[in-house]
Amino acid sequence: MAPPTPPVTVEARPYPYSFDPATTALVIIDMQRDFLEPGGFGETLGNDVSLLAPTIPVVGAVLAAAREQGMTVIHTREGHRPDLTDLPPAKKARGNPTLAIGDEGPRGRILVRGEEGHDIIDDLAPIEGEAVLDKPGKGAFYATDLGAILRNAGIKSLLVCGVTTEVCVHTTVREANDRGFECLVIEDGCGSYFPEFHAMALRMISAQGGIFGWTATSAELLPGLSTPGSVAAESAPSTTLA
Repeated sequence: MAPPTPPVTVEARPYPYSFDPATTALVIIDMQRDFLEPGGFGETLGNDVSLLAPTIPVVGAVLAAAREQGMTVIHTREGHRPDLTDLPPAKKARGNPTLAIGDEGPRGRILVRGEEGHDIIDDLAPIEGEAVLDKPGKGAFYATDLGAILRNAGIKSLLVCGVTTEVCVHTTVREANDRGFECLVIEDGCGSYFPEFHAMALRMISAQGGIFGWTATSAELLPGLSTPGSVAAESAPSTTLA
């Protein structure tokens, strides 16, 4: 039997955060073309999608380190069934977009499962054994089996990154906190179309002694996850969980 892995301690905010990689999952929120690339849902709402681009190499570095450690990795995608039966009319209308959810866009129907725009960007493509969780709402626990996946894997802690900080990341962290998971949000691995919202959302997580969790930069996290001599896995098909 292999010896247990030592815990990783990160100089985080509001105070150091320790976790065991064996009982920790990396949850990557909605790194989809529809949010990150021109012509997707984010841009149809009038946002500058280039503001999210700096998150991509950061998430890639954290993902590679998590794979080296053999950690549980979960990718989420926000989107809806092709018949839109899980799309509330209020959500479809909200925001007065130039293209609404379900409309035909440059990369297929906007935020519809199975379309090119709905999928995760190539730079962060899941590999075999990594769950891809399709969610109809902002939080990754709502109307999904994420809770069951984490419990069955013996997960106690989450490393969370993705987009956008104040919406899907924040909602997921709040949901996780209420379910007893300890969350570390990777500050530069999250992004927002509104830099001021990003900054405030991070402060809200670690306020009041860590009311929702902890935050740290990738530079503070990655040294503890580094394993000399390890090689990241090659890209391969992944498991999609609707």
